[in-house]
Amino acid sequence: MSKRKSAKYKLDRRMGENIWGRPKSPVNTRPNPPGQHGARRKGKLSDYGIQLRAKQKLKGYYGDVTEKQFHRSYKEASAMKGDTGQNLIGLLEQRLDMVCYRAKFAPTIFAARQIVSHGHIYVNGVKCNIASRRVKVGDVISLGDKAKEMALVIEAQALPEREIPDYVAPDGTDKVTFVRVPTLDEVPYPVKMEPNLVVEFYSR
Repeated sequence: MSKRKSAKYKLDRRMGENIWGRPKSPVNTRPNPPGQHGARRKGKLSDYGIQLRAKQKLKGYYGDVTEKQFHRSYKEASAMKGDTGQNLIGLLEQRLDMVCYRAKFAPTIFAARQIVSHGHIYVNGVKCNIASRRVKVGDVISLGDKAKEMALVIEAQALPEREIPDYVAPDGTDKVTFVRVPTLDEVPYPVKMEPNLVVEFYSR
């Protein structure tokens, strides 16, 4: 389950961006940060502040994963060949909850984590309730029979603001195959993500 204890849309307001691209985001009508003095905060950020903000935005987008999990993903990405920022995005996109979100099995990443935790998701025909499980290329992710009738799932599949990306191949409405690990350019972020700044943050 998500560790987020405050309203998730506060992250939108703090960043001043509609991070998940949702039409209900308060940023659409209230662009200022939350709090009594939000409208007054216009100080210039330091380099550290810019990097921290990039990390908070990326970590928040993926359902506010724990700092321990996020840092572990960074360490794995830095040990891999190639660009660390690209590797980090690839590892985050391989999380089971994120693949379910990309497949439009759930309307939000938080809901995707919930349906995984409640045992509604199968990987290669075997039930899996670990949201952080890393999906491999060629894995088939499908909905359980009960989940196919859930209002949450039906709502997600009808969402007009999101499309299933090319690296997740649908087979009907209840099954997808993870085709390949995406690059940063392929990931359909509603706002600009800067994993290079996250790498700079952790390599300080």
